[in-house]
Amino acid sequence: MARDDLAVARLVEGHLDAAAILAELGQEPVVLGQYWAVWAAEPPGPGLTATRTGDGWVLDGLKQYCSGAHTCTHALVTARAEDGRRLFAVGTAASDGAAASADGPGCHPVPGTWPAIGMAGSDSPDVRFTHVPAIPVGEVEAYLRRPGFHHGGVGVAACWLGGAEAVARVLYERAARRADLFTDAHTGAVDLRLHAARTVLDRAADEIDADPLDETGTAALRALRVRALVAETCAEVLDRVGRATGAGPLCRDAGHARAATDLAVYVRQHHAERDLAALGERVARGDGDGAGR
Repeated sequence: MARDDLAVARLVEGHLDAAAILAELGQEPVVLGQYWAVWAAEPPGPGLTATRTGDGWVLDGLKQYCSGAHTCTHALVTARAEDGRRLFAVGTAASDGAAASADGPGCHPVPGTWPAIGMAGSDSPDVRFTHVPAIPVGEVEAYLRRPGFHHGGVGVAACWLGGAEAVARVLYERAARRADLFTDAHTGAVDLRLHAARTVLDRAADEIDADPLDETGTAALRALRVRALVAETCAEVLDRVGRATGAGPLCRDAGHARAATDLAVYVRQHHAERDLAALGERVARGDGDGAGR
């Protein structure tokens, strides 16, 4: 799906992730007609607060990077409560076709907060929450502590890889049309990285299927490795395809330009050196399987 449209894949990935989270934390399953999102980004800022009232929980504040904000019917949202960070399920205005005032109670996308070119189709503006009723999903920090948190990170990397394969298309097409030593060299290098990344993802999928509850304690290490490898693959594919094909495809091929720009934005969900440092710390301290030391 990501090879065809990375922004669409981002929305589908969020829905599937929500379905997996609800199942893992013992909630009612997603039903036909619902479209779920997961809004769990926590960049610097006040974010969302959760307050327990006599009638239940309510959420207030601003949540950033809310993909599918104008179309999803439900969302899983992280928020800060008195006892720590929690995950909540909320309904959105789209769930019942409501057209409430943006100044009134509810959760409302903030106009002008998603001017993005890359991943524009993911519809990821800020959303303002005002006294929004919310259902707690799991206990404090359950969202991060569950094994599926790391499995989901591998799923995002699979989307990145699909985006890289889409970017590589123009290079393969050019190499097929004419024999050129330098184009062939870039094509070989790109194929090598894509093949390696796909092989690692296939292995990760087999390992997750064999140990979904992470009884071996290797899920975090696996996710850090897979995401770092795929992120580096994406960076090299973007670089080599650009060097091999020049500005032409970026300027005259709308599909390629969109794929390259979408991938450059989406892969920034990898936290670069911060994630590499976390990987190095786990390997150096013998956390997980420690292979590769």
